[in-house]
Amino acid sequence: MKEITIAGGGLAGLSLAAALRSRGVPVSVMEAGFYPRHRVCGEFISGVSEETLEFLGIRDLFADARIHRSLCWYDGGHEIHRGRLPEPALGISRFVLDGRLKSRVEELGGTVRTGTRVRPVAAEGLVWAAGRRPRPGPWIGLKAHLRGLPVSADLEMHAGSNGYAGIAGVEDGWQNVCGLFRLDRALAGEGRDLLPAYLEAGGNGRLAALLRRAEWRKDSFSAVAGFELGRQQLVPGLPCVGDAESMIPPFTGNGMSMVFQAAEMACGPLVSWASGGLAWQAAVNRIRSVLQRRFRRRLAAARALHSVLLDDSGRALLHSLSAARLLPFRLALPLVR
Repeated sequence: MKEITIAGGGLAGLSLAAALRSRGVPVSVMEAGFYPRHRVCGEFISGVSEETLEFLGIRDLFADARIHRSLCWYDGGHEIHRGRLPEPALGISRFVLDGRLKSRVEELGGTVRTGTRVRPVAAEGLVWAAGRRPRPGPWIGLKAHLRGLPVSADLEMHAGSNGYAGIAGVEDGWQNVCGLFRLDRALAGEGRDLLPAYLEAGGNGRLAALLRRAEWRKDSFSAVAGFELGRQQLVPGLPCVGDAESMIPPFTGNGMSMVFQAAEMACGPLVSWASGGLAWQAAVNRIRSVLQRRFRRRLAAARALHSVLLDDSGRALLHSLSAARLLPFRLALPLVR
């Protein structure tokens, strides 16, 4: 079989590499960074099936993941919804999971090269899984692991006037606090002080105070800016998977699941190319087509709901629906799955 090179050793690149290696395809993964590392990520896996993880050959890597069943949604510190997830979700940090995926690829005979950058150019056998394409955008993502943070549910979502943050448990009693906010360069604060500063600015002062008093996991604070949500700018002839193809607003809790689903859908056309059964451009076209069909509805629904969450009148509507016990949570959730 012909070899496939995957640029990017995150969830998308490593899970795709594992799936390809289990089907006999030679694979090299090129990763610019090093392992283990923390990344801006909700670390909350909801909506992916066991069959998908089994197809990728990584289901056993989640055996000890935290199981999340309950949720609570707050807006400006006021509870607007409390309930249970229709299906349990998984909680595991990227610090742990990326390392496990790298080891799995290597166990299967694949190569993972760290500290290696690849240019995003169209070339036969090259798959782009290196995450979002940097470009000017209005958002900043912030993340840290904390311990000793009081929570009332397995998953807490805290909305504010400038964005929102989610809190979900990962391993060893740590809580992952990850937020998306409108970028505000006027906010005072550096490093980890930025996360409570953004929460405070959005009306979540009580949560910000709790973060300042909690124990912070060393080196877990991460930040990222310069990106747009939704479909990403694609290079003609270069197949993209994961965040490199599309980024769903993080409040949906579906970003990690989409990455695994994208790897599953890209595997078949790539195996066909590697075995000589499909031309490269035909494989690229097939991957793009199936990803667009699979994710079109949830991306559109998430974009609309995201706008509501960050609009004053939209948030007021949510409060009114909550007071009348008419908040359509169970109706809205399938739209972003």
